[in-house]
Amino acid sequence: MDQSTFPAARTRSQFALALAMTVATTLLWLSSAEAGPATTQVARPAVPWTAAETVSPADLVSEIARTGEAGKPVVVCTAPAFLYRNGHVPGALFHGPASSASGLEDLKNWAQTMSRSANVVLYCGCCPMEECPNVKPAFTALRDLGFTRLRVLILPNNFGTDWVDKGYPVEK
Repeated sequence: MDQSTFPAARTRSQFALALAMTVATTLLWLSSAEAGPATTQVARPAVPWTAAETVSPADLVSEIARTGEAGKPVVVCTAPAFLYRNGHVPGALFHGPASSASGLEDLKNWAQTMSRSANVVLYCGCCPMEECPNVKPAFTALRDLGFTRLRVLILPNNFGTDWVDKGYPVEK
């Protein structure tokens, strides 16, 4: 007797196979969840700022152009000095690189002279933002000092690609 003669037997077999596949899939999922991410995945450190604590190049240029001197953002470059000297956001101050102890200390010393409610925008632009060693420690240091209007200029690739090549103003 084959299963085509008895449809109920075929249905039971299909049910058993579906149940076995569901159990196997669930066990695989649970074991991978317990093991954590696969070793081939590279964990990216989370950024310390929120989306509300960022500003795009276009929005920063507009904000600088329309804001009176008293309300202008204080733009701070946290990149290595040679990058700042080669060109930076007009009016930007240099306090960096924030990846070095001396650069971070310089930034903190400057911050001691500023109101904690100052409109501060940090940027680096040395490399792809997700790999940048400067802007994250700078943001964290100023946030920890109590700055309440702190933002990061979003330069996903670098200053050259995301600012200069797009035609935004540059000061040397």
